Amino acid sequence: MPSIPESLLTALSGAKHVVVFTGAGVSQESGIPTFRDELSGLWQRYDPQELATPEAFARQPDLVWGWYEFRRRNVMLCSPNAAHRTIAAMAGVFPRLTLITQNVDDLHERAGSQKVLHLHGSLLQPRCHECARAYPMPSGIPVEPATGWRIEPPRCPDCNGHIRPGVVWFGESLPEDAWQAAQDAAQSCDVFFSIGTSAVVYPAAALPELAARRGARLIQINPLPTPLDLLAADNLHGKAGEVLTQLWAAFRA
Repeated sequence: MPSIPESLLTALSGAKHVVVFTGAGVSQESGIPTFRDELSGLWQRYDPQELATPEAFARQPDLVWGWYEFRRRNVMLCSPNAAHRTIAAMAGVFPRLTLITQNVDDLHERAGSQKVLHLHGSLLQPRCHECARAYPMPSGIPVEPATGWRIEPPRCPDCNGHIRPGVVWFGESLPEDAWQAAQDAAQSCDVFFSIGTSAVVYPAAALPELAARRGARLIQINPLPTPLDLLAADNLHGKAGEVLTQLWAAFRA
């Protein structure tokens, strides 16, 4: 386990606005594969980057919808981990905390975090591919149909268009409101945590760089080195749940 610098604890003690930016590594600790992990089982013959595009949905909507229903099922079978719970606890201590995530699950919300900025959308918030109307999904956990995971998407009650997953696909822009709020937070915070992210997926990866340029203390928590290592004031290498638990215990002592 990494040692926690006293200067970091001092910075947290005086922080007025803390930003927490999370990536796939945080969800991975709950058992959710990262997007870069090779697909297994019945999906191993597909490239995830080829399924996650508007063009793929136009060609084979049943295949793409089925894959995202499979992913939604896996998310709903997982539980928040120590990192999610610690981040939720942090919000009750600092005057202001902004939580920004690249993850498309709802584990932060299930751990108790509120007003999460989802830069890459959410598996649990599908919408119409044509008119963008939000579509409420059933509350139960998806079950694999007897015919397999090729599932025809539901139709929009307004325009009869296909309902699509509520995620940001390759070639699409980030949601404007969430992205603007994330940039504003990065420019106004005292402390910026980058947790469980490879820091290579842009434009989201620009946020910690923006915060550091504006004078925030940049703290990186990740098992492996990333491009942020040279920029961060603190590089705490390890699993998010373990490092955050240790850090939070030291801060609250």
